[in-house]
Amino acid sequence: VQLQASGGGLVQAGGSLKLSCTAAGKIFRIDGMGWYRQAPGKEREFVAALTNAGSTNYADSVKGRFTISRGNAKNTVHLQMNSLRSDDTAVYYCNADRPVYEENDNPVAVRELWGRGTLVTVSS
Repeated sequence: VQLQASGGGLVQAGGSLKLSCTAAGKIFRIDGMGWYRQAPGKEREFVAALTNAGSTNYADSVKGRFTISRGNAKNTVHLQMNSLRSDDTAVYYCNADRPVYEENDNPVAVRELWGRGTLVTVSS
């Protein structure tokens, strides 16, 4: 099972980007998916999350600017980022909460999975 993130890039301040993340593999369930980010020299921080029930949660720093949503494909989430600022520059990581999946013909349950990250650079 892998989390495949895409959509990062270079954008001017005030611009928009849309990140996408798909959990690929034989997955039985995922409790929720979300995004975290890590800026240079800083710790990884929470950005946004979406539960299976449809509840969303956002970091205060992105409320009103970012929107997390479910994609049409199974186990896919998007992060629409508007009004980007220079302090949004970071590597963005996709996260899957409590996934249950098949590995070597056996069910596996873990606390969480992480994708490799996609770089978002906002120029001022």
